[in-house]
Amino acid sequence: MTKKIRLGVLFGGRSGEHEVSLTSAVAVMKALDPAKYELVPIGITREGRWRVGPRAFGLLTEAPGDDAAQRTAPLRSVLEEGRAVTPSVDPTGPKLLPLAKSPAALKARPEVDVIFPVLHGTFGEDGTIQGLLELADVPYVGAGVLASSTGMDKDVMKRLFRDAGLPVVSWELVLRKEWEDDPAGVRRRIEKRLRYPLFVKPANLGSSVGITKVHEPGELEAGMELAAQYDRKILVEKAVDAQEIECAVLGNDNPQASVPGEIVPVNEFYDYEAKYIKEGSELLIPARLSPRQTKRVQELAVRAFKAVDCAGMARVDFLLDRKSGKIFVMEINTIPGFTPISMYPKLWEASGVPYSMLLDRLIQLALERHRDKLRTRYDYTPLK
Repeated sequence: MTKKIRLGVLFGGRSGEHEVSLTSAVAVMKALDPAKYELVPIGITREGRWRVGPRAFGLLTEAPGDDAAQRTAPLRSVLEEGRAVTPSVDPTGPKLLPLAKSPAALKARPEVDVIFPVLHGTFGEDGTIQGLLELADVPYVGAGVLASSTGMDKDVMKRLFRDAGLPVVSWELVLRKEWEDDPAGVRRRIEKRLRYPLFVKPANLGSSVGITKVHEPGELEAGMELAAQYDRKILVEKAVDAQEIECAVLGNDNPQASVPGEIVPVNEFYDYEAKYIKEGSELLIPARLSPRQTKRVQELAVRAFKAVDCAGMARVDFLLDRKSGKIFVMEINTIPGFTPISMYPKLWEASGVPYSMLLDRLIQLALERHRDKLRTRYDYTPLK
């Protein structure tokens, strides 16, 4: 009998996307085969405290329901009542250490073979958790430190894309302090380079949190103030009248692209409300593209994945300019949503990879990447 993989599913976190993470994590845990995996739910509270819950398969059957609050109730109980632990960076020892020092607690240490981070945004998708897992020498699903951090920072990401020869939309970076010290000067700088309408967004966040579409000069201040609440770096970007196209990528050194999909948002753009709250947004799979455009999107998706040295999974977002027909690479999401309505798993399902098979593949890619990492030497002996 094959030994089950002990899989730690990491969710929650100190991000504005905390709620999205819970919904994604529930979907992931319900789709995993209990014959293959023993799940360890690991929650991070909004304050950054780590909690471990009981075995997840039984846990998830306790709160049936259709709305988000009912679906995520078991994970909220982990965050509120789970056993307090602290992560260890000791590569030779336990990965999660109980805070209680009783002999029983120490004996019941939760161990894991691989971690599946279902975290979105700051302190989860930005390389910080990945660095912790690297120090602990534990395999984990998805991108490493470099791809995670550059994929989260939209300014650095765009610079890498541009240097790799990928088409990107014009943008201007503004530091929060620059805006606070000289808003008039910043406004002049923006308006010299870009024309309205514009998008103003935090450089380091996802799920459209903190994003504003600025139609005219009178709306700029409010957009800048909102974005400045979420990050010290603010991205001001040219708005393009475009089809919103997304393409999923899967693999390590030889990644593959899915069929592209298209977002038709219920709101003016695909904001947080349109993604997770308000009904009416359409996901079109396949996207309304010609065969040539489809091939171009898939090619650019793989190139974007490689440009940031990504691994495991990513969703690459594009804009197809309705007037010029030009395709722009917008961003790469190294931990795409895994909610029941998320595009990443839907794209792979349309490409012939069902949800549960996709999760199996991601876990195997994590283990393969870790085995490859073990081939790397970290010591040096000079030749005599």
